[in-house]
Amino acid sequence: MRLPNPFPAVLLALAIACAMLACPTSAHAAAPVRPLVPGDTLPPLVGEYLTGREAVVPRDSKGRVAFLALGFSYKSRLQVEAWGKRFQQAHGSTPGVTFYEVPVMGGMARVARPMIDRGMRRGTPVALHENVITVWQQGGEWRKRMGHRDPDAAYLTLVDGEGVVRWLHTGPLDDAAWASLEQAVAAARR
Repeated sequence: MRLPNPFPAVLLALAIACAMLACPTSAHAAAPVRPLVPGDTLPPLVGEYLTGREAVVPRDSKGRVAFLALGFSYKSRLQVEAWGKRFQQAHGSTPGVTFYEVPVMGGMARVARPMIDRGMRRGTPVALHENVITVWQQGGEWRKRMGHRDPDAAYLTLVDGEGVVRWLHTGPLDDAAWASLEQAVAAARR
């Protein structure tokens, strides 16, 4: 007499247990992610500098005004780089001010992570490797926090030295948006 194979039942039990652990009950569920507004404290943005060192903003920018330009697609890099270049030219040597270009990767891009990281390192001057943060986790949460609507837009924020959001904008660099950012930088430095 042949006994039934218990392997499928064991796999089913493990799958159910894993699903239960992965899906918190409503009593323990995390608060829903909502779009940032001025006055909010920036939640930790965790990634990796091009130097390979862990990046956590606002921890790493504490005491400095920080401009963050996030991009969620390959095409968005054009707007992100335009904002980053202008900000670097205007404030690259300003004491107490820093900036970060933040490509947020997800989906199939993770498969090509080593190649993408190498390409970004080669395409970025070494002096700016600590100004580029690649984010490989929580991309969906950051899309929600930044009010993501256009995948090819730059999503921008300015935080003060305590990590409080002082300014938000979405889209390409233009004179009106730049003037608004400059006013926010001046106010945040006071």
